[in-house]
Amino acid sequence: MQRKKVLLVSLSLLLAACDGQSGGAPAGAAGVQEVGVATLQAQPVTLSSDLTGRVNATMTSDVRPQVDGIIKKRLFTEGAEVKAGQVLYQIDPATYQASYDQAAAQLKSAEATVKSSRLKAQRYAALVKENGVSKQDADDAMATYLEAVAAVAQYQASLESAKINLAYTQVRAPISGRIGISSVTPGALVTASQTDALATIRALDPIYVDLTQSSSQLLKLRKQQASLKRDDVTPVAIKLEDGTPYTHPGKLELTEVAVDESTGSVTLRAVFPNPEHELLPGMYVHATVDNGVDPKGILAPQQGITRNAKGEATALVVNAQNKVEQRTIITEQVIGSNWLVSKGLNAGDRLIVEGTNKVAAGVEVKAVDVKQPTANGGEQ
Repeated sequence: MQRKKVLLVSLSLLLAACDGQSGGAPAGAAGVQEVGVATLQAQPVTLSSDLTGRVNATMTSDVRPQVDGIIKKRLFTEGAEVKAGQVLYQIDPATYQASYDQAAAQLKSAEATVKSSRLKAQRYAALVKENGVSKQDADDAMATYLEAVAAVAQYQASLESAKINLAYTQVRAPISGRIGISSVTPGALVTASQTDALATIRALDPIYVDLTQSSSQLLKLRKQQASLKRDDVTPVAIKLEDGTPYTHPGKLELTEVAVDESTGSVTLRAVFPNPEHELLPGMYVHATVDNGVDPKGILAPQQGITRNAKGEATALVVNAQNKVEQRTIITEQVIGSNWLVSKGLNAGDRLIVEGTNKVAAGVEVKAVDVKQPTANGGEQ
C-alpha cells in the first residue's frame, strides 16, 4: 500500500515537470499577419473630364418674307436638305411685276427727255453767243436738261427697287441645311413685318455640342493641363441619352470668355461631324473631354484608400522594414477602379489592398503581391 502511494506521488511530480517544459509559447513569438499589397508604378495616365451638354446647330436661320403677298406655291419638301439660294416659296408677283414695268417705262421716258433737253441746251448755248436768244432762255434750257438727268437717276433707283421687290416674291433659303415644318400653306397671306417664320433651316453637319463646366473646375483643369503632355487639339467623345457611344470623335473648339453669373458655370463648345444626322439640336448628351496625359501618374486601387474622421484620404503602406505605415494622401479623380494620387504615394510603394481591417500602423506584416488592373485594362 505504501509502495502505491509513492508511485502515485512520483507520477504526479513527473507530469508537473512535463507541463512546465511544454507550456504555451510566449506572446512575442505569435505568427505574423499576412496582407495583400499592390506595388505602385508610375505610368502614362490619360486624364479626362466627364461633362454634360446640349446639341446645337452650327447655323440656324428663320425664313421670313420681305414683301407682302399671297403664297402661291411651296417649293420644298419638309425635313429635306436645301441649298443656300434655293427657292422655297413663291409669292404672287403680279403687283410687283406691274410696278417693275411701270418704273421701266418711266425710266425710258426720262431718258428720252434727257436727249431732247440736251440738244436744246446745246442749241441755246450756241445762239446766245450770237444774241439769237437771251441769256435767261439759255440758262433755262440748261436747267431743264439737268432736271431731266436727275429724273433719269431717280427712275433708275425706282426701277432697281421694283426689281428687288419682284425678286423677293421668290423666298429663297438664306443658308444650306435641313429645313423644318412649314408654318404656312399656299393661299396664306404673309407680310414683310411678320414675326412668325415661314420655316426654319438648321445646318447639322458639322454640329455643335455645348458643354457646361463650373468655373472652379475649369481653373483646376487649366492648372493641371499646364503640366500635362497634350496635343493642340483636345479630343471629345460623347454618349447619347440612351448610353450609346457616338461613333464620330469631336474636338473642343472654344471656351466661353465669360462666366454665367447665375450658375457660376462656363460653356465649352465642341464640334462633331454629323453625316448621318444622328445628332439633332436640343439633344442631351454626356461628354468626355481629353485633358492630356500625365506621363508619371500614380494609380492606387480604390480598395486601398480610406477616409479618416476629417474626410482626408489615407492609405496603409508596407515599408522597407515590413511594418505598416499610415499616410495621408491627396487624390485627384477616379480613373476606372483606381484613384489618381497626386501626393502621398510614390512609385514602388506597397499599398495594402487586402487585410487592411486586420492591421494597424507600426505592426509587422507579411506582404503578398496582389495582381491589379492597369490604366489600360491589363494586369500588373
